Amino acid sequence: MNIRYMTPKDWPQVKDIYEEGIKSKNATFETQAPTFEKWMEAAHPQCHLVAEENNQVLAWAKVLFTSARPVYAGVGEVSIYVHPNAKGKGVGRKLLQELITVSEQQGFWTLKAVIFPENVASINLHKKCGFRVVGTHEKMGEMDGVWRDNVVMERRSDTVGVEENSRKKRKSGWINLFFE
Repeated sequence: MNIRYMTPKDWPQVKDIYEEGIKSKNATFETQAPTFEKWMEAAHPQCHLVAEENNQVLAWAKVLFTSARPVYAGVGEVSIYVHPNAKGKGVGRKLLQELITVSEQQGFWTLKAVIFPENVASINLHKKCGFRVVGTHEKMGEMDGVWRDNVVMERRSDTVGVEENSRKKRKSGWINLFFE
């Protein structure tokens, strides 16, 4: 299996995998796949990966920008989909681990995932890759006449956004005068 950056030529296979997720009714509120241009609009271009084997895309993952505000530049939302025929083979875990590495290289310090609670496999995958449940958004959207919740998960980087010298600065800075 090879993990690499997604290219426009991968779009038909990526779209097919996304459409399988739509059909499952446990992956997204969306009811149809967008155009390629719309698909890429909110995605970080260097954080869009595919896992492939024998020229067949098995899974895709990407990081979406969560805000245009500069303070949130290092916060992204993860989206990962595995083709039904590739599930249970470790493809998702390898791909998500690589996406985490790539996202940190691009300066992301927090990744979040928003998952239907019924999608236990996705929740477990994210937990295995260092995500933790931070809450539940209740009744976030209606699907087929039923209001659905979303489990919110996040992963904080151990390397990006870490102030290694913050303790030293406090000890040597003026604030220390008040506590000594």
